Amino acid sequence: MDGGGVSGSGGVTGVGVRGREAGAGPLLLGVRHHGPGSARSVRAALDAARPRVVLIEGPPEADALIPLAAEEDMRPPVALLAHAVDEPGRSAFWPLAEFSPEWVAIRWALDHEVPARFIDLPATHTLAWGRDEGDEGPAGRPDDPAGEIPETSPSEAPSDAHGTGPSGEDAVEDEPAVHVAVRVDPLGVLAEAAGYDDPERWWEDVVEHRGTGQGDVFEPFTVLEEAMGVLRETYGTGGHDRDLVREAYMRLQVRAAQREFGEDVAVVCGAWHVPALRRKSTVAADKAQLKGLPKVKADMTWVPWTYRRLSRHSGYGAGIDSPGWYGHLFGAPDRPVERWLTKVAGLLRDEDRIVSSAHVIEAVRLAETLAAMRGRPLPGLSETTDAVRAVMCEGSDVPLALVHDRLVVGDVLGEVPQTAPAVPLQRDLDRIQRRLRLKPEALERELELDLRKENDAGRSRLLHRLRLLGVAWGEPTASRGSTGTFRETWRLRWEPELSVRVAEAGVWGTTVLAAATAKAEADAVSASGLADVTALAERCLLAELPDALPTVMQILADRAALDADVGHLAQALPALVRSLRYGDVRGTGTGALTEVAAGLAERVFVGLPPACAALDAEAAEEMRRHVDAVHGAVGLLSEVADPEQDPPVASGQRDGVPSGGPATVPGKDSQGTATAVPEQDPAATAVSGPDDGGDALAPARRGLCGRWQAVLKVLSLRDTVPGVIRGRAVRLLLDDGELAQDEAARLMGLVLSPGTAPGDAAAWIEGFVGGGSGGGMLLVHDERLLGLVDAWLTGVPAEAFTDVLPLLRRTFSAYEPGVRRTLGELVRRGPGRRGSAAGAGAGIPGFGADLDGDRADAVLPVLRLLLGLDGDRYDDATNADDNDLAGVVG
Repeated sequence: MDGGGVSGSGGVTGVGVRGREAGAGPLLLGVRHHGPGSARSVRAALDAARPRVVLIEGPPEADALIPLAAEEDMRPPVALLAHAVDEPGRSAFWPLAEFSPEWVAIRWALDHEVPARFIDLPATHTLAWGRDEGDEGPAGRPDDPAGEIPETSPSEAPSDAHGTGPSGEDAVEDEPAVHVAVRVDPLGVLAEAAGYDDPERWWEDVVEHRGTGQGDVFEPFTVLEEAMGVLRETYGTGGHDRDLVREAYMRLQVRAAQREFGEDVAVVCGAWHVPALRRKSTVAADKAQLKGLPKVKADMTWVPWTYRRLSRHSGYGAGIDSPGWYGHLFGAPDRPVERWLTKVAGLLRDEDRIVSSAHVIEAVRLAETLAAMRGRPLPGLSETTDAVRAVMCEGSDVPLALVHDRLVVGDVLGEVPQTAPAVPLQRDLDRIQRRLRLKPEALERELELDLRKENDAGRSRLLHRLRLLGVAWGEPTASRGSTGTFRETWRLRWEPELSVRVAEAGVWGTTVLAAATAKAEADAVSASGLADVTALAERCLLAELPDALPTVMQILADRAALDADVGHLAQALPALVRSLRYGDVRGTGTGALTEVAAGLAERVFVGLPPACAALDAEAAEEMRRHVDAVHGAVGLLSEVADPEQDPPVASGQRDGVPSGGPATVPGKDSQGTATAVPEQDPAATAVSGPDDGGDALAPARRGLCGRWQAVLKVLSLRDTVPGVIRGRAVRLLLDDGELAQDEAARLMGLVLSPGTAPGDAAAWIEGFVGGGSGGGMLLVHDERLLGLVDAWLTGVPAEAFTDVLPLLRRTFSAYEPGVRRTLGELVRRGPGRRGSAAGAGAGIPGFGADLDGDRADAVLPVLRLLLGLDGDRYDDATNADDNDLAGVVG
């Protein structure tokens, strides 16, 4: 059920009138927020009483927004949003669903042309109250249970924000302990008094299953008012003054309505407040409670809400466990259990599960039987869930989780009319969304974009601009269908709090473009590191912010000139160069970006060799990654700057991430034919043509590759450079054709000679064939290199083998399973006899023609140990090469 308690203390519904005889005072309808039983009872009571005015617990600033509830485009769940004008991030929500008693009261008043007014403490005080107390976030929940009623477990008593009090980011659990009283759950107290161990089950039995239309429609409110009165006498208000202030304000508003409309006044509020509103108090005493309250200037509007947000107990949620189930109970005209299980069957059928009408019939019977065994008047959510698990899901919780997610909680997203007030930025965003046909949805979905299409390019620009503004409507994800830079994949889901983010972003401008431009310029000024500025430049290109780019580029150039850390420069270069290809894909000029990138690359060339000296293992591995990234960046930078060279065939994959990991593509030779060397992992060697304004710089760019290769040669031969970096430098030179295979084999032979420490040799091997750079395929196709590695490994002394084994396992475990299997087969055939896979000789594929006696003898000690044979277990066979490469890669 909804998981809420008594209003303000977790919310119980309904207490109200002590009879409707003349002079009885206002009609007080105490409710449980978001309770369908309370909503039905409120509607029946209003139909019977026919009041002249309806007063509702909520911020009075929203009175002007009440008529919008009658608009055709208004579809709950929705929420009233209040935010401070000067600090939009300080906000509060009042969520309402179609089964919320407050929403039912509003719609009844509009349908019967009766005035409706909100009477809770104004939002201008609510938002300021938390700020003056030193809260870091939004005002939060002024009517939280901390000040209303003691509670044993904070998680069991959601706040009064369930449709009446603001639901902000700062839950009471996050406030200093001095503000929180020891509390109990009022529902739990009443349920325990009735002999129930589950408050929700008690609530279902006494309210949700009770129905309306029989007997006195005011009786439920009378009974619950008495119960709340006893609870307040027992527990008081917990020493919190917020409830006293709110209730004083509500009493003043009720008196004002009585002076205007007489006694025909109906009040819909949390049941916890009813005894306080019934209590006699002087006007002077109530006004004294309101003196000195802090104020801020506040704006209010309607915003869409979701069932998923209603189901959360913290943040902006309302603490309802099953809003979808509640909505069904409220909307079902009859036979709710049968209708619910029919919905479940339809969902499971849509997911290709075999569910027939017989399953539905049996599930209904089982639910009714369970209810009878448990002493319940009708089946509740627990009984229907148990029946679905047993009958339709065959005892599995996997499809049951789908039922809970799609139906019990639900993905319903409300709608508000265009006439609702909104900040200018929200208006511009709505206009762009309509133009691009990109409608917000509560259900998460993937969106594939082809940037060559105008509408898709516009969608991409919008999503990137919103990300710059902190409005994370979409998250980039890896594209599955294509690896070209013209493809983007986004995962979209609209969350209600994004409305607050839009309001916050409104301080940067009145349109999405202007706000994103101003935000990018401010972020560039405040960026803490060079890599942050380069990532921001990339995001500016993705978001197509031409006015922000000059400012970002100037700051980038200044930061690059002052930063002497080669690691920072190497970390910043790939993102900067990766941005250059967007000049072709998005039609954005990148001439200034190219010039800065070239200057950054030159500084890396000069500083990298000294920076690679005397590094420990961890620092050496990090620098190896920088070398990889710079290598890919230099290749891409040279291609962009030189319009004469052959364009590459394949496109790199950006993965849709503006500042994420580099793309990878297979290498190509000058004729566009795929080479045997696999992908390079730092950055794509792909996709770009000449850049605007880049032709004048082309001669200088043509020398970048040559200077970088000279740096790699220095790294490959310098003894003070760690082995993992020297091995990687040799590998990169070999891939680029700057190093002959014979020379690479000679360098490997020198490193793997007995004079080199095993740890250094293993690090060199990791740099040469590790790092996920296709080293496995290189060993498969180059017999000499594999033989050198095999010979070195079998010659590693036993005392050193244990030390180098983890490093070697890490190197070879990164290979694809098929590559490891092929390497194992080649090694088992033995050096000089491997040949090709097809012509490996007669006999069983993967096995040599002759038996290797030495290797066969190596297993004898293990066999003797396993079989328990007597005799010498460790004969000369233990000296065989039992630590060969096959054992490492196997």
